[in-house]
Amino acid sequence: MSVIIDSSMKYEGALRQNPKMVCPANILDAQRIVKVRYVSFDEKHHQGQIVVHKDLVEDIHDLFLFILHLRFPIQSVIPVSNSRFAWDDECSMEANNSSGFNYRKIAGKKELSNHAFGRAFDLNPLLNPYISSDLTLPRGAVYNPLRSGTITKDSSIVRFLLERGYEWGGDCFPGRVDYQHFQKPQVAL
Repeated sequence: MSVIIDSSMKYEGALRQNPKMVCPANILDAQRIVKVRYVSFDEKHHQGQIVVHKDLVEDIHDLFLFILHLRFPIQSVIPVSNSRFAWDDECSMEANNSSGFNYRKIAGKKELSNHAFGRAFDLNPLLNPYISSDLTLPRGAVYNPLRSGTITKDSSIVRFLLERGYEWGGDCFPGRVDYQHFQKPQVAL
């Protein structure tokens, strides 16, 4: 079976520093690049890469096998460090790109996002937007739960991840929803 390669970055490129917001070495060292396969909206098999914390690698591997089995369409999975996005979260979201690690702050806040630690990832953000009372991201996104590639509270993907200790942005943030977002906070020791 032929597979379309969406991303084949080397580790050094996928985890190069963002010059606008330099990441501490200990956080970068904890990240891993995971090769994943999926069916895209062209109904063909694609291969991409997602960068996540080393503790999430097995979960991500299992999730993408599950997504592939479901034939749930994913637009692309390309690290945000790729020159196409240059660490720009909005650019990645507008391209409907699914991604993980991005050393950045929570939108509109001062604290770091779980993405900054590689403990969060987004799926099909253009179809599964972030929505608060005065903001929808990415620009132009409309949430339509009937559209293919959209995540809902009844989605088997949500159930799959909740069973593994993840939180879903569709129901875990007061006053806002982030349908694309899944996070697995670090367990306190």
